[in-house]
This record gives sequence, C-alpha cells and structure tokens, in this order.
Amino acid sequence: MSGIQTKNGKAFEYACLKALQDVLSSGQLVEVDEDAAYRTAKSSYDVLPQETRDKMYIGAFSAVYKLRAMEPMLENSGNFGALLLKIQTDDNGKRGDVRDVLCVRNMVDHWEMGISCKHNHHAVKHSRLSSTIDFGYEWMGVHCSENYFSKVRPIFEELESKRLEARANGKIATWNDLPNKAESVYVPILEAFMSELRTIAAVNENAPENFASYLIGTKDFYKVIMDEKNESTRIEAININGSLNRKAKNMKARISIPRTKMPTKFLEIGFKQGSKTTIEVLLDEGWAFSMRIHSAKDELEPSLKFDVNLIACPSNNYAQVELWYTDKATKTRT
Repeated sequence: MSGIQTKNGKAFEYACLKALQDVLSSGQLVEVDEDAAYRTAKSSYDVLPQETRDKMYIGAFSAVYKLRAMEPMLENSGNFGALLLKIQTDDNGKRGDVRDVLCVRNMVDHWEMGISCKHNHHAVKHSRLSSTIDFGYEWMGVHCSENYFSKVRPIFEELESKRLEARANGKIATWNDLPNKAESVYVPILEAFMSELRTIAAVNENAPENFASYLIGTKDFYKVIMDEKNESTRIEAININGSLNRKAKNMKARISIPRTKMPTKFLEIGFKQGSKTTIEVLLDEGWAFSMRIHSAKDELEPSLKFDVNLIACPSNNYAQVELWYTDKATKTRT
C-alpha cells in the first residue's frame, strides 16, 4: 500500500471513530481512548482537504447508522457502564486481529465489537514471502518443508546478491533492472507457494480453515468499505466465533447476523487466467481469494509481498450497501 493510501486509511479510521462518537453519545457516556494510535489517525484526518474529510465522515456515518440495528450493545447501555472507543495499532493485524476501531464495554461480562475500515479498497491482508519466512507455520500452524525452501531460497538469495553488488558499486538496484522478473522470480515463487499449500493441505485437515482465518482475521468484526466514486458504503460481517449481534439484556438486534461458515477443503489453487503475478485460491463453503505477488518498493529487496483480496465468501454472510446519508450526517456531526 502506498504512503498516501496508508494515510487515507488511517484518516478513515478516525472518521469511523468520530461517527461512532457522534451517533452514540446521545443518552449515554461515550469515552475515547486518545492514545498514540488515535493521535496518528486524527492527524492524518486533520491534514486532508475539507471536502475529503466530509466525504470520509459521511461514508463512516452511513455505516454506523446501520450498525446500530445489528449491535444493541452500542446504544442500550443499561448498567453496562461507559462505551469506550479506541483505535488499534497495526501490530494487532500482524497477530491476526484486523479490527481497526473497537467499541468496548468493560463490564463483568466483557463486550467488544470491532470494525475493519477500508477506504476505496477491499484488500484483506498484505503478507510477505522470503527465503526465511515460514508461511506455512505463520498462516496455518504447519511448518513449510525443506523442499519448499530449496525452491525459493536460491531465487531470493540471487536478489540479495544483485542488491549488494549494486550497493558495492555505489548504486541502488531496482526491480526494473530485472528484464524478465515475472518468469525468473514471480512465477517460480508462486509455483513453489502453491505446491507447498497443496502439500500442507494434504497432511493437515485444519489447513483450509486456518488459511482463511489468517487472511480474514481471527476476531469477529464488521468490515466497512467506503466507495467514494459511488457515494456508498458497504458493510460486511465476519462472524466466525459467533460474538457479533449480542443482545443487550432483553433487547435483540433488529438485523440478524448469521455465523460465518469456515472452509474445510481447498477446491482449486492456480494462476489467474492470463496472469503471471496473481493466483486464485478457491475453497468450499463459497470462499475464494485472489493473491497478487509484487515488490513493495522500487528498490530491489530479497522478499515479495502478497496483495490479497477476498473475491467470494459464504452466501449466508451478511453484506449490505448503504447509500450515503448526507443530510443525517451533516445534522449529527459535532
């Protein structure tokens, strides 16, 4: 993700928190954890042009307005105490928690609900491959074989050698210096990755579920995707553990969120038609992922990055597109 995309993503996180604060403050105490993560997101938001800030806020507001019907605990405080809003650090994502904004009630029976905030994109994960990264263990709890490393290690070591050679001559090696990088780097790395994925799946029955959990996150959450071009916001629910939609005492949600069905087997793993940089992984229960491998920087380095998109999910998963509530957002904003 580029620097601008990252900053816009942080700004949208703040817009979502601000919309939550404005919408939910009526009739209850709402507290905001103004820690370093909050300050980073707020500063990214504050430096944007007013028009951009307005669009982000309206996009976030339109989702929050709908979320109230799914999560009674957001508004029905009862004796639950204050509603705490906070922004998580990126380190949580590395540990499998992809939620950006949390709504928390610190009561005896702890409750929290998280939102993954996406600004004009649907990407779910950005993971790396290198000569030493054991993706099998990190993703699925099964170590990659020596056969896999014997295939990828020489390729990454050659990249490192070219980088060091250029540096020794006072130059900076770039990916553009490789005339056939797709054939010499991307394709063989992806072929080794796909082969190892099949091998792991053959020896571990939990591999498909762990694979999907790693990519989409281990915690239940709502994904809020702002679409500026179409002035709409998409809300998706990932309810793997069944923690979403909790009732507040006797108050049930007006919109029911089903439990997310996890995959049990890989159906197909292969290159996307006509592509040398993107593979598609299809699983049962309706799951499908697109995984594009690329260099994260112009400068040559001995690692590659995956840009992963969820292209299909179980048919019973909740998903709703909300057109922007511009008038309501303007009246509610503080």
